[in-house]
Amino acid sequence: MSCSSSSGSEEDDEGIDSYRKGGYHAVRIGDPFAAGRYIAQRKLGWGQFSTVWLAYDTQSSKYVALKIQKSAQQFAQAALHEIDVLSSIADGDPSNSKCVVHLIDHFKHSGPNGQHLCMVLEFLAKDPVRSGLTPILERPEGGTLNGGSTMNIIEKKLKRRARRAVANIGVRRDSMGVEAPKPARCLDGIDMRCKVVDFGNACWADKRFAEEIQTRQYRAPEVILLSGYTFSVDMWSFACIAFELATGDMMFAPKTGQGFSEDEDHLALMMELLGKMPRKIAVGGARSKDFFDRHGDLKRIRRLKFLPLDRLLVTKYKFSETDAREFLEFLSPLLDFSPEKRPTAQQCLQHPWLNLRRSDGQSNMDAGMSKLKI
Repeated sequence: MSCSSSSGSEEDDEGIDSYRKGGYHAVRIGDPFAAGRYIAQRKLGWGQFSTVWLAYDTQSSKYVALKIQKSAQQFAQAALHEIDVLSSIADGDPSNSKCVVHLIDHFKHSGPNGQHLCMVLEFLAKDPVRSGLTPILERPEGGTLNGGSTMNIIEKKLKRRARRAVANIGVRRDSMGVEAPKPARCLDGIDMRCKVVDFGNACWADKRFAEEIQTRQYRAPEVILLSGYTFSVDMWSFACIAFELATGDMMFAPKTGQGFSEDEDHLALMMELLGKMPRKIAVGGARSKDFFDRHGDLKRIRRLKFLPLDRLLVTKYKFSETDAREFLEFLSPLLDFSPEKRPTAQQCLQHPWLNLRRSDGQSNMDAGMSKLKI
């Protein structure tokens, strides 16, 4: 148990166990969906609820992202909720000019593992058609199975290990943002539009559908403890993502251990990095007794290895003392155990750390940033 265990997960694919009744739908390249309108091209990614595929829309002659939900009732219900949220967003943005992913279509698809709700979303990466990629319009002979295929998983793992081996042969692998190319070089001539995606865990402020929200690694302590939540949980998640962008590692990657749960490990990782949780907060949730004694100490993980966030940035990620201090000044308020003390998104935008400092040679960076639409 230490902060070093907060590195990225080894789970780069969804495995084969969830390709069963109620689980994922097994997709092959060239598979048709919605009466042949959408043709699967390649897998883009996966989550606990779904897999996402690059698909070709034969009606519009464009590529789209096809999100295929697991078929069990709880996953179908979550998909209906996400469709409701995305449809409301689309209704308020008919021209698709806002910075939120656009829902194009949704339908049901029947397969061996049940009936799967599917969402068709705009594909936000570079259009493969413009890159000269010819769409696959039918399943190839002996087409390769998706990530549910055992051989495909083995192939992925071998390639991943090979990449790591190459990276370690005479190459020093520095963390992101430490010795990266100068910003002026990175942003010179940039013309990019960013959008918010994945509303699977989103909920209306006045109509909550679940107490357990947020992606596990970005989950706020009050959600784990069932202390009630507000918009401030999003600021906690934002801080976790900012750390990940700056270091290349997840801030918290909890695991189940001998004698303790994933939730308790998550709380322990938080305290190792941020200091002990105030007793009032530790014992104030509906689930607090599952993890804490009456003094506010964890019941099963008794020996914590404290490593303050600024020290972690300097020792593990090689931040300079100044950079670590400035980054910490931005992150620390967002990671306050007291939700009401966390700044709002609007307040964050005013923070000095987000204001680009002018220096010699930054004119190209300024020009590039002027084209960045968020």
